[in-house]
Amino acid sequence: MGAGEPIVVQKYGGSSVADVDRIQQVADRIVATRRAGKRVVAVVSAMGKTTDDLVKLAHEITDTPDRRELDMLLTAGERISMALLAMAIRARGMPATSLTGSQCGILTNDAPGGARIVEIRPFRVQDALDQGQIVIVAGFQGVSYRREVTTLGRGGSDTTAVALAAALDAEACEIYSDVDGVYTADPRVVPDARRLDAMSHDEMLAMARCGAKVLGSDAVAYARMHGIALYARGTHGGGETLVRRDEPTDRPHISGVSSRAHCAVLQYDAEGQEQVEIELANAAVAPLLLVAAAGAAGCGPLTLLLGRDVADAVDPAFERLVQKLRDLLGDRLRGEQQGTLVSIVGPAVGREPALLAQFRAVVTQSVGAPPAWVMAHGLCLSSLLQPAQADAAVVALHRAFVEGGPWQPPAAA
Repeated sequence: MGAGEPIVVQKYGGSSVADVDRIQQVADRIVATRRAGKRVVAVVSAMGKTTDDLVKLAHEITDTPDRRELDMLLTAGERISMALLAMAIRARGMPATSLTGSQCGILTNDAPGGARIVEIRPFRVQDALDQGQIVIVAGFQGVSYRREVTTLGRGGSDTTAVALAAALDAEACEIYSDVDGVYTADPRVVPDARRLDAMSHDEMLAMARCGAKVLGSDAVAYARMHGIALYARGTHGGGETLVRRDEPTDRPHISGVSSRAHCAVLQYDAEGQEQVEIELANAAVAPLLLVAAAGAAGCGPLTLLLGRDVADAVDPAFERLVQKLRDLLGDRLRGEQQGTLVSIVGPAVGREPALLAQFRAVVTQSVGAPPAWVMAHGLCLSSLLQPAQADAAVVALHRAFVEGGPWQPPAAA
């Protein structure tokens, strides 16, 4: 076994390697894949809530941890997982080696906390595979051209897996987590949510950006760019969702309903845009949405939608960014709202005139008041609600647009 066999990249999330027993189960799966004649690259996240614990530890030291040092701290979590998993595989009689992001040749830009991959030189990974080794990779991390350790932001281990799959011309990229695929809504909120068998890269990217947590948005964008099919699977069995380029997108349907906590909408005069762009670049934050008002001809109000990646109730960096934007804009700031983004996602958005009015009516009925902000962006139709209202709106939107089969526009009178 060795060179010439197909390569499979598998990614295992934090819940999949949360403790020793689960690491042993993952090792069994990887060894079985290797014995089936596939060369395996396994990308791992930090164990369980290790990353969250490290972030909290840093904030116990200081409210404003240095971003470089925070990256250095957080990357320790994945190194623990990769070493333990390599040990478990070796204990099963299979050769295995663990590699950090820098050892894999994952080169990034210089943006701490949210770096982007600019190049991959996977020579060491390829050499190990050709020697019959199983390669275990620390996800979520890379190295800049200045030799600084960097992290890849939200869903960074997914991004690592997809990028390696592209660089190695892998047969498949399998993303394993504690759920067996992508659902039409979060099953913890909507018990009647159903698993989607297949969907397009564009649909999955829209759902991820609007809060679906199964696949990271950067990873899906990278997969779309390189034409890589993704298999979202449960670590402990069940079904799967195939995300691919050639899934039909011409059907006027709604794929699902998503929610994303901790978002902010700022509406401001266009002449403040240059300062806003500079501040977003300095903070390494990409907006979820930036649009001009209809008919503004480039000089009217702009709407900026931001979503933060940290799940904690308090994120000082995000709060500082929003406050900095408030200060920069001053009198040019026309309005601001913070809350949970609730969205329906699917090819019907932007194609069906009746959709906007029906969406607004369903949200209004579910929360008892008209939403203050509704916007179509790409395949998403979204509203920003108070956090306590979000689950009720998700349930109502799922019932109206997903349950009972594909959504159909109301019949003309």
